[in-house]
Amino acid sequence: MSEKRFSPLKDVKVLVLLSLLSALSILFGKYLAFPGGGDTMIRFSFENLPILLAAMHVGPIAGMTVGILADLIGCFLVGYAINPLITLGAAAIGLVGGLFPRLLTKKAPRLLRIAATVSIAHLIGSVVIKTFGLAQFYAMPFMILMLWRLLNYTIISALEITLLYLLGRNAAIARSLRAFSRDSSLL
Repeated sequence: MSEKRFSPLKDVKVLVLLSLLSALSILFGKYLAFPGGGDTMIRFSFENLPILLAAMHVGPIAGMTVGILADLIGCFLVGYAINPLITLGAAAIGLVGGLFPRLLTKKAPRLLRIAATVSIAHLIGSVVIKTFGLAQFYAMPFMILMLWRLLNYTIISALEITLLYLLGRNAAIARSLRAFSRDSSLL
């Protein structure tokens, strides 16, 4: 008897979950975001939280899919111009958020694994790639914008780490997420 190959994007339950997470990302990022003020291109939102959930529990392809869909559909819904570098940054958050936990030792405390994953995903996707995209699109100085966004995503990362940790401690949520995860010991 052969083992069934895990294919998250072919399972209807997983597709429904990814659709829900994409919708939450749009809601958090486009409708419930708080502007940081001025022309700094800073805003506080939890748009990456659903992307990270998909990535950490379903895998890097699922995380990338949620990031790309949420960015593109969200731009269409609110009338933003699509910036391919911002979309690439959202995809990178999903990719890194799905790959990085698999590189960490499972002996490390769960909070440390979550913190490292969220921090690296935001550093690459939000602080470097998305900042470069915003700097190019709005003709802003990259380094100044990056410093502001580094501060912004340090705060957001701390909040997302806390939320992901607390969500994982809730028995019902953890059990539901394990049903979608190939390797439930990742986080």
